[in-house]
Amino acid sequence: MRRDRNTDAAVAHLARDPVMAELIEAFDPPGWSVSEDLFASTVETITGQQLSVKAAASIFGRLLALMPAGKIRPQSILELNEEDLRGVGLSRAKTRSIRELAERVSSGEVDLEALRTLPDDELVAHLVQLRGIGPWTAEMLLMFDFGRPDVFSMGDLGLRTAVSRLYGVDRDDRDAIAAISERWSPYRSSACHYLWASLQNKPRTSEGEIST
Repeated sequence: MRRDRNTDAAVAHLARDPVMAELIEAFDPPGWSVSEDLFASTVETITGQQLSVKAAASIFGRLLALMPAGKIRPQSILELNEEDLRGVGLSRAKTRSIRELAERVSSGEVDLEALRTLPDDELVAHLVQLRGIGPWTAEMLLMFDFGRPDVFSMGDLGLRTAVSRLYGVDRDDRDAIAAISERWSPYRSSACHYLWASLQNKPRTSEGEIST
């Protein structure tokens, strides 16, 4: 993992917004990084859908314990049966999603590394074609694993709640929230960090997204 070189520029840009300036004073700056192992990161993100941070970490830790040398690899996933995966706490749907991802990566049908060069919209379009990855999950991957600096997840209820409280708009008024988020471009990912921090929350769950 590496530190995002744009952190200082993002903070300076966001501070032009008086509301964001107060959050910047109150909370630590973001520490975005780029994943060196996109397969493992994607498995971890799918694992964490609709779970608390603690529960997600516990399940992922049990999954890691089944992996040779504690490394999540496609072939190691495929060597486990459904009962093994369900035994660590994965739902049936997440088990199917993770096994299918392992199959497609192992066969070469999906090359996660090749996606690094795609623009954000094309990257999301590719990711959502994978079982268990909806728009919210794709956007979390863009932020936290692909290191993209300008992502705002409209499907994240926490983000919309934070904007609603801080800017006095209805959290279901997506047009108004989208307009506000444009102020933070091209550093909307860092804005999300501060919005989540204002809720004392972490980005692990979304509004209604599940692994199918």
